[in-house]
Amino acid sequence: MTLMVGDNMVVSMHYTLTDPQGNVLDSSESAEPLAYLHGANNIIPGLERGLIGKTVDDECQVTVAPEEGYGAVIPELVQSVDKAAFEGVESLEAGMAFEARSPEGEVQRVVITEINGDQVTVDGNHPLAGVTLNFDVKIVSVRDATAEELEHGHPH
Repeated sequence: MTLMVGDNMVVSMHYTLTDPQGNVLDSSESAEPLAYLHGANNIIPGLERGLIGKTVDDECQVTVAPEEGYGAVIPELVQSVDKAAFEGVESLEAGMAFEARSPEGEVQRVVITEINGDQVTVDGNHPLAGVTLNFDVKIVSVRDATAEELEHGHPH
């Protein structure tokens, strides 16, 4: 019996992720296949949905809209803060990432996008927010998850 990708299955796959311009953003080709527990929110929803019903050796292309990937860009997550907020950091550069605490105490990753005098622009959006994602996937294996994997919510 051929096992198909679906809930409570451990799936291993090779993938190449590209943006709409064809730039490779990530790939498993020179590494181990990515293993995930289907239905446990281990991967983005759009990719997971696109793999349902696939079997070993299936190859497919899955296009994931931002809403089914890392979300739309939230303008409120782009803010200008005073350089003094980075006390103890000797030199700031665009592209540097930091963990910031919100007034509610939540930790959020922010990336410096611009420095203009004493003002630093930070972006708390995921780097792939607002980007349509294109996955080229090859299913390597599909198996039933163990009770322990189901309990933990990820493959072992």
